[in-house]
Amino acid sequence: MALAGFVGRTRKKKDVPIVAPSTEADWVSRFADDVIAESERRAPGKPVVVASGLSPSGPIHLGNLREVMTPHLVADEIRRRGYEVRHLISWDDYDRYRKVPAGVPGTDSSWAEHIGKPLTSVPAPAGSPYPSWAEHFKAAMTEALAELGVEYDGISQTERYTSGVYREQVLHAMRHRADIDAILDRYRTKDKPKTQPKSQKKAEEAELEAAEGSGAAAEDDGSGGSAGYFPYKPYCGGCGKDLTTVTAYDDATTELTYTCDSCGFAETVALSEFNRGKLVWKVDWPMRWAYEGVIFEPSGVDHSSPGSSFVVGGQIVREIFDGVQPIGPMYAFVGISGMAKMSSSKGGVPTPADALKIMEAPLLRWLYARRRPNQSFKIAFDQEIQRLYDEWDALERKVADGSVLPADAAAYARAVGTAAGKLPSTPRPLPYRTIASVVDITAGAEEQTLRILSELDPAHPLTSLDEARPRLDRAENWITSQVPAEARTIVRAEPDHELLGSLDEQGRESLRLLLEGLDSHWSLDGLSTLVYGVPKVMAGLAPDAKPTAELKTAQRSFFALLYRLLVSRDTGPRLPTLLLAVGADRVRELLGAV
Repeated sequence: MALAGFVGRTRKKKDVPIVAPSTEADWVSRFADDVIAESERRAPGKPVVVASGLSPSGPIHLGNLREVMTPHLVADEIRRRGYEVRHLISWDDYDRYRKVPAGVPGTDSSWAEHIGKPLTSVPAPAGSPYPSWAEHFKAAMTEALAELGVEYDGISQTERYTSGVYREQVLHAMRHRADIDAILDRYRTKDKPKTQPKSQKKAEEAELEAAEGSGAAAEDDGSGGSAGYFPYKPYCGGCGKDLTTVTAYDDATTELTYTCDSCGFAETVALSEFNRGKLVWKVDWPMRWAYEGVIFEPSGVDHSSPGSSFVVGGQIVREIFDGVQPIGPMYAFVGISGMAKMSSSKGGVPTPADALKIMEAPLLRWLYARRRPNQSFKIAFDQEIQRLYDEWDALERKVADGSVLPADAAAYARAVGTAAGKLPSTPRPLPYRTIASVVDITAGAEEQTLRILSELDPAHPLTSLDEARPRLDRAENWITSQVPAEARTIVRAEPDHELLGSLDEQGRESLRLLLEGLDSHWSLDGLSTLVYGVPKVMAGLAPDAKPTAELKTAQRSFFALLYRLLVSRDTGPRLPTLLLAVGADRVRELLGAV
């Protein structure tokens, strides 16, 4: 049976309008409403302040990014409404260096000698152009935030403390140390439950593991010294570490005496002039809320338990610093699809910079915008990224034709741009899975890649690879960095004569029908119609017949035959893409036509 008239259609992509987010249906708008109302109540006429905190103690990963994206999205919505907003990012670079992270290039066990020093006093990994450990890891995050369109005011806690900005707050905390100790003691004496739900324990362990290295993790609260409670921790004047114990303090003169448990150094200083130290975390955080007038700051699930920094901080900021705790949603864990493979090679979870190598900034923003903060989600580094891009492209089509739901429209608008304008995008966003298959087959050869991509839609051919960028570059990076070598596609160099010779009449006829239809179906849609249609025609059906269970079985067998003849495997890239990539002449050769 002939395949005359069996022609696939091509689609022209419509321009997608950039619309303002809906103010009705999404979580961002609801938080923006609350934050604006709270800001007008607390500080009418002043900029709205939202905050994030990041510790550059190692690679700043995609879980930490939620600490930034949650307030960013809320701040951006408030800006769209015409308000002045400050998004503060406190770089906790005056935190102590706690351990040498695994898998960081340019480091070895010798970096352990710096444990206890401020992160800005620890040398950067070998070969780094940056002056310190903190600056090295801040740099990668700073670059990623710029690409993501995050507008913020960065604050170095090293600069704040060492320049004396917080001096009055430090002295105030020391005068009220007994009151702080009493607040903390309310939680120290609480009996902790011996057991907890397995699901809660698993979530907390995962979050704590991901959050390791942040200012909130495992820092003492200042208790334990024989001389009493002190909420301030000096860095040693001898070895530079915080392994110190305050042994005396005089409120009238501000004289503070400490000894170092590491090197034995001891000194007495006037705290009214001394800047080499910091408040312990559970006091430091609420102090900043009051000092900066923070209205909104999220925190991870590790802060939801009794005695956590956020819970205790709410009382310390009110009772000690005469401030108000921010509106503070707890955000859930961000997982990684395909992380196990990546962890084995890199020694840690992926960073925003890693994600932006394989996906465009709007897609990464969308993952954080479409889920409420208390909903966990995964970021794909494995094959799932192709489905994710399909979902994104489908959303874009719904936005273009007006069929999108309000909440989805809001998430899309927040992903593709900010109050400052639209983020860069790919002019011709071809399907990610198609591009990935093409660069897999061509190994990135640009001339061949352009030839194949231009044939996807002959009515509107691609004229330059720049039209497909940056999506093309992201797909190529994914193929080269995340797809194992054994899973890469290698087209056969010559026909499989043994397999061809073993085919029965039906197998040979199906190949003849495919080859006969190549020229008239040479486009992505046309070849899709062709490869699905051949088994239908072989079964005596019309090319557009609806598939049955038996027909689907026949199609799978036909596809497996084509894969074996073209790439020596039973599976591979989508056949229409593979056929385009191989080229009509070589397809004919490998299928035994010449």
